[in-house]
Amino acid sequence: MPQTKRTIEIMDTTLRDGEQTSGVSFSASEKLTIAQLLLTEVKVDRIEIASARVSEGEFDAVKKITKWAKANGLLNRVEVLTFVDGDVSVKWMLEAGARVMNLLTKGSLNHLTHQLKKKPEEHFADVAAVLELAKKKGLEANIYLEDWSNGMRHSREYVFQYLDFLVTQPLKRIMLPDTLGILTPAEVFEFVSSIVQRYPGIHFDFHAHNDYDLGTANVLEGVKAGAHGLHLTVNGMGERAGNAPLASAIAVLNDFMPNVKTHVVEKSLYSVSKLVETFSGFRIPVNKPVVGENVFTQTAGIHADGDKKNKLYFSDLMPERFGRQRKYALGKTSGKANIENNLAQLGIQLSDADLKKVTQRIIELGDRKEVVTQADLPYIISDVLDSNTIQDKVKIENYVLTHSKNLNPSATIQVSIEGETFEEHAQGDGQYDAFMNALKKVYKAKKQELPVLTDYAVRIPPGGKTDALCETIITWRLNHKEFKTRGLDSDQTVSAIKATQKMLNTIPHG
Repeated sequence: MPQTKRTIEIMDTTLRDGEQTSGVSFSASEKLTIAQLLLTEVKVDRIEIASARVSEGEFDAVKKITKWAKANGLLNRVEVLTFVDGDVSVKWMLEAGARVMNLLTKGSLNHLTHQLKKKPEEHFADVAAVLELAKKKGLEANIYLEDWSNGMRHSREYVFQYLDFLVTQPLKRIMLPDTLGILTPAEVFEFVSSIVQRYPGIHFDFHAHNDYDLGTANVLEGVKAGAHGLHLTVNGMGERAGNAPLASAIAVLNDFMPNVKTHVVEKSLYSVSKLVETFSGFRIPVNKPVVGENVFTQTAGIHADGDKKNKLYFSDLMPERFGRQRKYALGKTSGKANIENNLAQLGIQLSDADLKKVTQRIIELGDRKEVVTQADLPYIISDVLDSNTIQDKVKIENYVLTHSKNLNPSATIQVSIEGETFEEHAQGDGQYDAFMNALKKVYKAKKQELPVLTDYAVRIPPGGKTDALCETIITWRLNHKEFKTRGLDSDQTVSAIKATQKMLNTIPHG
């Protein structure tokens, strides 16, 4: 018989703990949009959206989310952090329309003694009073044991004394946070398993922080130890080094825990990551697992070759799972297979000879630290194949272009024509105009007229950035006939000069 999988409940706290990332503050409408996406597309089980009593803006955001959630039958999946403050947080919850409170209490004797300056029995009585009031008002309650990890390390007797009390209270879940992100995976397994075994009928959540970059590893061990739920954030947002990241944790559980499952939709993880990145202004590293821009990009040509032959560099972590696509970077380490994979995605085929030339050109660009993208490929191909048909009898050997405020742009050029070198200087309305005026002087000395420039067009790839490759297409007229030449470079003027050199090698020299 197939083994029944244990379902792990996922609570996303991007809108509460994640918003504690330094410099991040979501607007009410942004919070609503993220909440809707998390519950309806990503399909996390619960979301923690705010802390009670923080601000009017927070109150408005909670009202918007609870109104939408209630209309869609999701109100019991929306949670708010509350405090042991008599009836203050409870009143705030009721006015905001929220129905599930996550009560923040002390999970270590150190916090209890030095922050609250109370004895355990006093704190327990205060907690019981809030829980009783919440129950009376129709609120559902979960409870945080703040600094629980230090509590287990240094005051384990207190933790178990507190848990013995809590299991008698009207609670749905007890939440175990590694508040300062101090635990090792071995400690997580030991601490969580000891609690789960002692209180078998209670639902325990594990809440990991990432201060030692162990958040995802600790999540895995927490689940192995029997935790029933996890607290995660989109992009690992949160105070200091952040919380355990949602995308990484889900990928790890799906691939390494065959006996558990979640309701999270993997294909939606990348889209929610990009949305949160945009709203927060908190840019994620390009190498961040699962959601980083580069994590499904092969750079080395040997890897692309292996993928082409038998998917030698594929793993279970396939980009399609997350609504993404494998890419093959173009640059100085590109091999022929990298180029072929990119061309195949564009539907372009080249002969072996042309492919070799295009590969060499991309490697040359990479050596100049140029960023080459798939969108640049058609332009590079056009430039390379166009250059194949031209013999370099004329070379623009050197040039100096100047542009100064309140002075006319100028150009000094050195041109080699069939082995003979010429040097001229001229001014113009722009740098390229100055270049052309200097070039006309060279050809005037040779008693030869240049073609007339009739059209000048510049193209960059769609979505091109300031460092994008630039293609300049110049139309020339000579003896009542028109022809075009192209130049390619990341500098517009240089690409025009390259197109002009092609023109000089196209016209006859007498």
